Parts: sequence; C-alpha cells; structure tokens
Amino acid sequence: MPSAITVNSDLGESFGLHSFGHDDELLTLIDAANIACGFHAGDPHVMSTTVVNAARAGVALGAHPGLPDLTGFGRRQMTLSADEVRDLVIYQVGALSAFIADSGGRLNHIKPHGAFFGMLSRDEDLMRPLAEHAARLGVQVFGLADTAHQRAADEAGAQFVPELYVDLNYDHDGNLVIVRRPETTDPGAAAARVKSAVTTGTISADDGTTLPVQFSSICVHSDTPNCVEVAKAVVSALQECQQASRPERQTIGHP
Repeated sequence: MPSAITVNSDLGESFGLHSFGHDDELLTLIDAANIACGFHAGDPHVMSTTVVNAARAGVALGAHPGLPDLTGFGRRQMTLSADEVRDLVIYQVGALSAFIADSGGRLNHIKPHGAFFGMLSRDEDLMRPLAEHAARLGVQVFGLADTAHQRAADEAGAQFVPELYVDLNYDHDGNLVIVRRPETTDPGAAAARVKSAVTTGTISADDGTTLPVQFSSICVHSDTPNCVEVAKAVVSALQECQQASRPERQTIGHP
C-alpha cells in the first residue's frame, strides 16, 4: 500500500475567450496542479492566473508541456526528434517557471500532456530530454510506472512519481487508452479503482485483465465532464482506505 498518496489534476487549459475546466473547484480537492504551458492549451494570462490561484490554495505547481496543437488539444501524435522534444520542454517549462518565480513560488514537477505523454512513455530516447531537464532543475517527473517515463527519470537521477488514472481505461499491457473526446466517468467506478489499487495493488484493464499498479499520485483530468464529482469520490475513497499518511496539502504546495 502506498504510504502517501496525493491527487493531481491538469489545470490552466483555458485560452483567450475560451473558458475550460473547473479549476476553482478542483483546487479545493487536489494536492498538485499540472499547468498547461501554452502549446496544447493555456495562454500567458491563464498561466499567470493559474499559478497565483494554485499557490494561494497551497497546491504544488507543475509544468504540463504538450505538443503544439491547440486545435487537437495536444492529443494528436507528431513525429519529433529528441532535440525537438528537448526544445519543446525547455521552452514551455521555462515560460511557466517565469510566472512561478514572479509569484514567489517554485516549480515542483513536470508531467507531459496527452499524445506527448504517450509518445514519451514508449520511447526512452524521446523521454530522456525531459527527464534530464527535470534533473537539472531538481524537480519531480510525474508519469506511468514501468515505462520509459520511469526508466529515463531513474537514469537521469530525477525523482519519479508514478500515477494512477481513474478516468481513462488501461489496455491489457498497462498502457493508457487516450481518447480525443473525454466521456463522463462514473464516480463510483473511480472510487472502486482507487480502493482496489490501494488495497490489492491491482486494477482491471479494459478487457478484464488484472494489472499490477504502482502509484503515489492519482490523476483526475479536468476535462472529464464531471471531474469535480470524480475528484470528490477519489478523495473520499482514499479516506475510506484510512490513508492517514496522505500529506497535508500545504506541505507539498508553495506559499
């Protein structure tokens, strides 16, 4: 059983006149925010506002770099070289880090978004630039256990935080099934997955296969239509599992 489980969510995904997500409600429930950096979503004002609001809520501040694809919300794959990945990561993390520094906070972690997340989970050569940049900055890497995410982070010397997902399916190989248009998630099913993962260390894949899982943080996507209800169910499930060691939110956040 993981000794200290946090809850994280992707925030700051509005841009321009387009309002997106339920950031204010989620900030009362989560421990860590993965903040969009302007490529798949977000813009300078949204980034700045999200940093300030998350810091005020005592939530850890993370960079959520994605592919340069606003139209596809970063969920369409691109062919990239390792050098291109490096530049995309440095550019986006650098932009968010400037807003965080301006607010008096500090960057806590990096977590890739969408198709970028999937691409890097399967290819250590592509994941390595992100992991190395995280190690240079002294920040954590959030991702999937036993994938290129973890192997590259371990190799680079970056602290790795494995995640459990409650609003996406897993295939029989343990890969996330990424969808272009998120669907409503049954809060009861999300809670059941959390309880199974915490108490047995396993969950069910989309074909019924039993999968072992390693995790110390649970992700609730803010674009899931009923994400607030799902997040509440996750927090309640953790409490029911008597996760007394779940850290106080201010201990991993920033003033």
